[in-house]
Amino acid sequence: MSVLVNKDSKVIVQGFTGSEGTFHAGQMIEYGTNVVGGVTPGKGGQTHLDRPVFNTVVEAVEKVGPNTSLIFVPPAFAADAIMEAAAAGIQVIICITEGIPTKDMITVKEYLSDKDCRLVGPNCPGVITPGEAKCGIMPGFVFESGRIGVVSKSGTLTYEAADQVVKAGMGISTAIGIGGDPIIGTTTKEAVELLMNDPETDAIIMIGEIGGQLEADAAHWIKANGTKPVVGFIAGQTAPKGRTMGHAGAIVGGEDDTAEAKMRILSECGIHVVASPAKIGSKMAELMGVSA
Repeated sequence: MSVLVNKDSKVIVQGFTGSEGTFHAGQMIEYGTNVVGGVTPGKGGQTHLDRPVFNTVVEAVEKVGPNTSLIFVPPAFAADAIMEAAAAGIQVIICITEGIPTKDMITVKEYLSDKDCRLVGPNCPGVITPGEAKCGIMPGFVFESGRIGVVSKSGTLTYEAADQVVKAGMGISTAIGIGGDPIIGTTTKEAVELLMNDPETDAIIMIGEIGGQLEADAAHWIKANGTKPVVGFIAGQTAPKGRTMGHAGAIVGGEDDTAEAKMRILSECGIHVVASPAKIGSKMAELMGVSA
C-alpha cells in the first residue's frame, strides 16, 4: 500500500482554471496522476486541460467520483473550499494555498472534527507517492520510488531530502508536506503514524522547524510506538526568539520551541538527529546499511 495517494487516487483540482491550478494540474497530469476534473464556480460545463470543469465539488463527485482534492483557491476563499470538499465526501483534501487567515482555519478544524476525511496543509507542497501520484507542487523528477517515508514542514527541505535519499541509492515510499502554518490538518505525529503503519515504508525522515509542539509530540509517540528508524532535522537553529521565520508557525515562543530544545527532545526519544540538512541522506544510508 501507499500513504494517502496512489495510482488509484481520483483527483480533482479546486481552482482548476486559475493560473496556479492550471500550471500545477498540468504538471500532475504529465506526471501520470489520475486527475479526473476540476472545480471553478461559474465555469461548469467547460473543458480545461482536456478534463471537465464543474461548478461545485458535489457535482464533480456525482459525475466523476473523485476521492482526493487539490486546493489552489485564493486565501480568502480557501477555507470554504476545504469545507465544501469535506461536505461532498472527499476523503483526502490537500490544500496548497498559503496565507489563509488563522481565524478561518479555526473554523475549518472545528468543521472537520466529525467528518470522515483527512486534510493535509494548508500552505504545503502536497503529497507524492513516486511513480503513482503527484498531488501538489513538488518537482516530480526529484523523487524515485523506494521505501523511505518523508514527513516535512518545509517544501524545499522535502525536495532536498528526497534528492539525497535517491542519490544515496534508496527511494521514497510517500512524502508528505504537512505545511508550516499555526493550524494545519495533518500533524507531524499523524503523518509519522501513517508511515510507521505502512508495510512498504522501512524508515522515516522527519523534518521540522522552530515553533510549536508538533515535533515533540511526534517524538514522544515514536518513543512509545515506533518500530522503524527515524532520521530527524530541525530547521531554524540560528533563529532569534520571538520572530516569525519563513512560515507563520515558525516562531519561538518559549524555551521548548527552539531548534536546540527540539533536537534534544528528538534525540532523547531515539530519533537519529542530524545538525545539517546535508547529512539527512548519508545518515539514512548508514541506518539502512546502504553505501552512500
